[in-house]
Amino acid sequence: MAIKVNLLKKICEAPGVPGYESKIRNLIIKEVTPLVDSVEVDNMGNVITIKKGKSDAKKAMIGAHMDEIGFMVTHIDDKGFVRFTTLGGFDPKTLTAQRVVIHGKKDVIGVMGSKPIHVMSPEERTKMPKTTDFFIDLGMPKKEVEKIVSVGNPITRERELIEMGECVNCKSIDNRVSVFVLIETLRQLKSTPYDVYGVFTVQEEVGIRGANVAAHSINPDFGFGLDTTIAFDLPGAQAHERVTALGEGTAIKIMDAMTICDYRMVDYMKEVADKNKIKWQTELLTAGGTDTAGIQRMGKNGAISGAVSIPTRHLHQVIEMAHKKDIDNSIKLLKACLESLDGYDWSHR
Repeated sequence: MAIKVNLLKKICEAPGVPGYESKIRNLIIKEVTPLVDSVEVDNMGNVITIKKGKSDAKKAMIGAHMDEIGFMVTHIDDKGFVRFTTLGGFDPKTLTAQRVVIHGKKDVIGVMGSKPIHVMSPEERTKMPKTTDFFIDLGMPKKEVEKIVSVGNPITRERELIEMGECVNCKSIDNRVSVFVLIETLRQLKSTPYDVYGVFTVQEEVGIRGANVAAHSINPDFGFGLDTTIAFDLPGAQAHERVTALGEGTAIKIMDAMTICDYRMVDYMKEVADKNKIKWQTELLTAGGTDTAGIQRMGKNGAISGAVSIPTRHLHQVIEMAHKKDIDNSIKLLKACLESLDGYDWSHR
């Protein structure tokens, strides 16, 4: 089944750094409202949807964060150059030669600037860059910049989605591809044994903040995180470093640095994938975390939790890449898991 690339493109290109998710939130609400029984937005800004199942005796929660890594304006200097702080994790060298959008009184394009290599000393050329080495050049003097931009304005990266072979490539595949997967899963779900809470969370990139609040409110019995994961299937990578590989199927998380997935859920997801002939691979990530942590632990009773992960190359860059078949298999696995939760022995064994 071909994925809806045009919808994925709209979702990936929409702006929404942590705490400033309104534009992507509005897009999600428009897309998901016809697909579910109810939609609400909590005080944090999470979009909580409910699709009624055959019974409300148990609840299943899926979390897909809508925020993207970005920046915030901290200072405008006398020449009109903008200083910033990061919102989320960045490798500073990836900032070189990039365009950004400052969302002030209107959107304005800027470029990431730094000291030209031509005037660097030999010592400076060998040093690893820091985020503080960069500034944003809007091509305007301070007087004009201040008509549009203020301290505290959010900043997003500028890069459109394109198709490359069997893959899609864009900024913010992390985690907009999961927003897409959750929307398409809710579209395809026809009947589930239990109520399904599809939650589009905020502020994951700065500490899983939205998922914590949503899980505390919902108190789910079952939980599924939905996020990207590292595909280090690149030149120079050793087999034990790959984590996942593009085109090898959706990934079933075993653990990351913040979550040890429930062994029952891991076994269940593998069984469901095999039964439905869904291509899958395991994910064991020793660094980083996802909304799975909040879903698993922040409800009153805890949740039997696991995660569907989408293998992605070049994470936290503007050239993130995912395979269309892996995206489709992620939708298939999440849908199949939600439809048969009552057909598995969940007792400890």
